[in-house]
Amino acid sequence: MAMNDNTRGALLMMGSMGAFTLNDAAMKALAGDLPLFQAIFLRGLATSLLIGLLAWRLGAFRSGIARADRGLVALRIGAEIGAAYFFITALFNMPLANATAIIQALPLTVTLAGAVFLGEAVGWRRLSAILVGMIGVLMIVRPGLEGFNSFSLYALAAVGFVTARDIVTRKLSAGTHSFAVTFATSLGVAAFAGVAALGSSWAPLTAQSVMLLGAASVFVMGGYLFSVMVMRVGDIAFVAPFRYTALIWALVLGLLVFGDWPDAVTLTGAAIIVGSGLYTFYRERNLSRSGAKATARPGT
Repeated sequence: MAMNDNTRGALLMMGSMGAFTLNDAAMKALAGDLPLFQAIFLRGLATSLLIGLLAWRLGAFRSGIARADRGLVALRIGAEIGAAYFFITALFNMPLANATAIIQALPLTVTLAGAVFLGEAVGWRRLSAILVGMIGVLMIVRPGLEGFNSFSLYALAAVGFVTARDIVTRKLSAGTHSFAVTFATSLGVAAFAGVAALGSSWAPLTAQSVMLLGAASVFVMGGYLFSVMVMRVGDIAFVAPFRYTALIWALVLGLLVFGDWPDAVTLTGAAIIVGSGLYTFYRERNLSRSGAKATARPGT
């Protein structure tokens, strides 16, 4: 039986989330072997090479980055540097599933930022869903309460930086190739980490650390590739909710690889975040359909 576009898109989204989470697990496994900036730098070099080769094959360097977009791309690189530093620091110091659950607030924060900074229409229902989702985040972070991990704040900071990155990305013109931006961003993160690593001693590479760095580079490259492919097939309103399969990947990998399993409060908070995000996707889908019907109606 032939696979329809929505099914293909859902599989690509799940593949993208799986690849990104496997990358996170590989980076977390490096925590005891390599200093933070050394790990980010070496992964960044390998990833930049892979992305550069793919960008060259896709002709991204011929179209490149439009002159008017260069300032925006620089801002995007800065946001990606902040996101990489804070999220990988969180990964090094807290359970994989907890960090992944917090980062699942991204669809909510991007929707809110789009309303605040881009003037996008967001009704009271979606604003309520965002508020409920933030309550779920607080249940995971638990500031000031027993079980509080200060590195949860690093994961929250990463959410802020990724939100800024995505808002800046929306402002890029159609003349700028996506993979040219991805390559510039990857190279920028690697360069920042390389400079930061100069001030600390480097750990010798072992066979295990080389294997983990290689795996992280391949997985993050796969995540980027699948995330681009998924935008080209299927109905985005159908496909987007499958991003939450990242949490399933994180729960399974956290248990099997690191022996971690979140407590009931964390799982409840994660469920609230996912539920709020799914409702937001549902509302956006309904609004898009209503807008399409209004446009198609004669005499309007």
